[in-house]
Amino acid sequence: MDQTIISIILGAVGIGVGAVAGKFLFSKDTKKQVQDAEAHAQSVIKEAELRAETLKKEKVLEAKEKFVQLKADHEKEVIERSRKVAEGEGKLKDAENRIKQKETSLSQKEGNLDKQLKENDTIKDNLNKQIEIVNQKRSELEKHQEEHLRKLEKIANLSAEEAKAQLIEGLKQEAKTQALSLQQEIIEEAKLSANKEARKIVIQTIQRTASEQTIENTVSVFNLETDEIKGQIIGREGRNIRAIEAATGVDLIVDDTPEAIILSSFDPLRREVARLSLQRLIADGRIHPARIEEVVEKTRKQLEEQIAEIGERTVIELGIHGLHKELVRIIGKMRFRSSYGQNLLMHSREVANLCGVMASEMGINPKLAKRAGLLHDIGKVPDEETELSHALLGAKLAEKYGENPAIVNAIGAHHDEMEMTNVISPIVQACDSISGARPGARREIMQQYLQRIKDLETLAQSYNGVEKAYAIQAGRELRVIVEAEKVTDGDSDKLSFEIAQKIQTEMTYPGQIRVTVIREKRAVNIAR
Repeated sequence: MDQTIISIILGAVGIGVGAVAGKFLFSKDTKKQVQDAEAHAQSVIKEAELRAETLKKEKVLEAKEKFVQLKADHEKEVIERSRKVAEGEGKLKDAENRIKQKETSLSQKEGNLDKQLKENDTIKDNLNKQIEIVNQKRSELEKHQEEHLRKLEKIANLSAEEAKAQLIEGLKQEAKTQALSLQQEIIEEAKLSANKEARKIVIQTIQRTASEQTIENTVSVFNLETDEIKGQIIGREGRNIRAIEAATGVDLIVDDTPEAIILSSFDPLRREVARLSLQRLIADGRIHPARIEEVVEKTRKQLEEQIAEIGERTVIELGIHGLHKELVRIIGKMRFRSSYGQNLLMHSREVANLCGVMASEMGINPKLAKRAGLLHDIGKVPDEETELSHALLGAKLAEKYGENPAIVNAIGAHHDEMEMTNVISPIVQACDSISGARPGARREIMQQYLQRIKDLETLAQSYNGVEKAYAIQAGRELRVIVEAEKVTDGDSDKLSFEIAQKIQTEMTYPGQIRVTVIREKRAVNIAR
């Protein structure tokens, strides 16, 4: 930098000298001019020195700033390197520590393994010694046994085989005595548990074949599109309705019930013929006595075909084969018969399934039992009136159409009208009772129904806080009204649950009963 400044000064001096020399050469007039030139040269030199000094300071400042910046960068770089070196040393120390720990663990495991191997070798040696001792003792024991046998034979004057025979004979006699006593105990226990086991089989059978029940009525409702059709059915002076009743054997009740006619008959088959005939007559539009007789006759024939089809389908579904065609037709007729309001075909199907399950549980032929269960009520659908009971008539029909004697006996004895000669007979009798006694299977008499309703209401009113109780929907729902001052909302839930549980444990009823507890708070004031 000093050389630069010197070169600048020398340049300025050169310029001044050149100017003076030029003036001296071109104007050689006076001495004054020379002095002026020297003065001017001095001022130029001073000015150059000032500029050089200023430039020097600026360069010095720039150099200092650059030096400070370089120093700061260098310090940062040194610090960063130091930090990285420190981190590297820390990681290296951690790695060394982990390696040392693993080496320590491995050395411990090696020591434990060596120790375990030594212990195993010791145990093996001990076992080998014990085995040798046992073998020695076994051989000694065999020798002692042989000596004892020889001594015993000398003392008893019997050989080993003779002694064995006497011992076996004695054991036989003792075993027979114990077996007889044990047999008596088993028989007594079997008698005690027989009833329990029988109940268990019956309950399991009922559970496996549980099904819903439907009750047949003695009336059918025939719906009409408009009430104007009633006039056509009645006909002029009632001749059409009389013709329908005469042809079908069904009473037609035409009253103020809107868009409906009631068909009344105890024979469901006749009601079905009348319903289908009316349906066809109304669809055809021609209703007069001659047409009525023609339609009823066609309907009856088609219904006979339908009965045969129902019988065949029932037999196939139950897996029963080889039935006589007449028996199949009788089974189909059961679809349109009822017993105490219970559909006869559904009842017979259920009894057949129950018999099959119960026979399987008892190890008896289930197919034979199922066949007897299906045919047990065929005497209820006779083609002709007879004085025989339905059980005896059914047995007679089964025998007529070549059924197994066991099935004939089961049919005739299921109401104890014949002596039971086969194990299937009590099974059919029990399953018939199960199907008929199931809640809801058969129609209740009015007194039983009213008593059940009364018992429901009395049971609910026995609880504290109950104000009123009403059995509604034919006894399928119990409405309980409680006093708001005595029963809280939480107590209402508890009360509903307790009443339902008590009904379930103490009463017999078909289907299910809903218990509804009603609690309300009324605030009443009178404005005067």
